[in-house]
Amino acid sequence: MSKAFTKESDEDNGDDDLQLPAIAQGGKNYITPQGYAALRSELLSLMDEERPKVVEIVHWAASNGDRSENGDYLYGKKRLREIDRRIRFLTQRLEIAEITEPSVHFGNDQIFFGATVTYVDDSGAERTVTIKGIDEANSALGEVSWVSPIARTLLKAREGDELKLVMPERVATIEVLKVRYPQPSATVKPT
Repeated sequence: MSKAFTKESDEDNGDDDLQLPAIAQGGKNYITPQGYAALRSELLSLMDEERPKVVEIVHWAASNGDRSENGDYLYGKKRLREIDRRIRFLTQRLEIAEITEPSVHFGNDQIFFGATVTYVDDSGAERTVTIKGIDEANSALGEVSWVSPIARTLLKAREGDELKLVMPERVATIEVLKVRYPQPSATVKPT
């Protein structure tokens, strides 16, 4: 049998038993209060502003007669489907959302949801990431989803811990340098 069909490797790197921590089951959608507010605002804007405008355009276009060659009508119907799809998606995501306030961990050196973590990898590159919800993470701003490989590796670690980050092509060693949380506002009470 050809070696291409076997699972054996010519080199033993000793990292065979390393895996990413498992994702918690149960369909939770952790999100910060700001992320929840942004999704809710988008949903309300779609339902109260954008959808009624498009419905009005479709109604006007339909009253013009032949719908088969009416661009306004065809585009409007397509846009309505897109809006309705997004409304359904946002509604479902908000229904399972579990709002988690990161500032309750202010002053803690252990990594939980909402932490801003500075770490250094084995090549000496220093990076800072903030662990956010799936629907709110923006990689351009240094935010990562709590289910991403880096976040799953970092969660529950503390400042000074060395961790193994499992990546598709290799396993990297990272060290947690600093953990920060937003300062609590006067209205946030620890649970």
